[in-house]
Amino acid sequence: MKKLILLLGCFILFLSFNLSLFSQENFFKNPKNTFLISTDLHIHTVFSDGFVWPDLRVDEALREGLDLISITDHLEYQPHKGDILNPDKNRSFEIANKFAQGKELNVVLGAEITRSMPPGHLNAVFITDANLLLHKDSISGIIEANKQNAFVFINHPNWWPGRPSGIARLEPIHEELIKKKFIHGIEVVNVGLSLEALEIAIENNLTILGTSDVHGIATWEFEQYGGHRPITFVLSKGNDLTSIKNGLFEGKTMVWYKDLIIGKQENLLPVIDSNLEFSQPIYIENTKIALVNLSNLSSIPLILNYNGEFTLHEDDKIFIIPPRGSKEIKIKTIELLKKINMNFEIFNAIIGKDQYLKFSKTLNFQ
Repeated sequence: MKKLILLLGCFILFLSFNLSLFSQENFFKNPKNTFLISTDLHIHTVFSDGFVWPDLRVDEALREGLDLISITDHLEYQPHKGDILNPDKNRSFEIANKFAQGKELNVVLGAEITRSMPPGHLNAVFITDANLLLHKDSISGIIEANKQNAFVFINHPNWWPGRPSGIARLEPIHEELIKKKFIHGIEVVNVGLSLEALEIAIENNLTILGTSDVHGIATWEFEQYGGHRPITFVLSKGNDLTSIKNGLFEGKTMVWYKDLIIGKQENLLPVIDSNLEFSQPIYIENTKIALVNLSNLSSIPLILNYNGEFTLHEDDKIFIIPPRGSKEIKIKTIELLKKINMNFEIFNAIIGKDQYLKFSKTLNFQ
């Protein structure tokens, strides 16, 4: 009997572990009429220079709560070909996509066009046939990807083998391809953050992306980088593949890296507006000190710098609201007010080099 109870207990523990392992997580509350689709569009397997089988990439993505991934194995670089023949460059996607059927994850076909700089490495996702992208010259592969209506972006533009200075910059061929709308985005985060790549994205109206470029076991690789892989959230009108792809082309993205969110101001503002809630202010009895409670509904801490016209009581103007936490602040308003403007700069919401998101809210007193 004791053995039966022990086995039953182990089964329940195993079941609960697996339910939690493959449960989708809401990292942020969705803005109104918008889906925040969590993606990783740069992933490798043993079918290029990765170290895991494609179905493990699906398990990892489910465990981490992702909505969509793209397997983007190198087309030209095949270091395992002595052990794993890979005549069909769609094969890793096919394995992953089959394993993902019936699960809460979309897998889209992608590939990494792998050349020396320039133009360097580029990813093409939402393609229809990776084999057709394999050409003697990389430009023909980029043109073919666009014929397949793919979303094409520049990979790790600050990677030291191509950029010994570590500073991302465009070559004339990149500028030409961007002008022709053959390149649509750029990695601002690939393991590390490149502020120069962010400036390139903003100046050239490219979609801002953050990817894992994972080769080994994801949890092992990213424990040192904030405990999670870099994630690109697509602000999408729907949760179908067409809407997500359209969101990428429209530049509707936000990158989550460590405890930072990175993106264009117009994309970060609605996310903050949905995830930072304010209570109605009230005055402490017989004082002119107003109490306001701020609630953070997101999975990241929010580092706020109060830029209002008044000073805070008992707190510095810079404070942190923990993930899923709250913070009560006291504001010395000098006189009794009917409403108050709450003005903040969010120091871990980056919209440009040395630029942080500004957020305002007008609150009415009871």
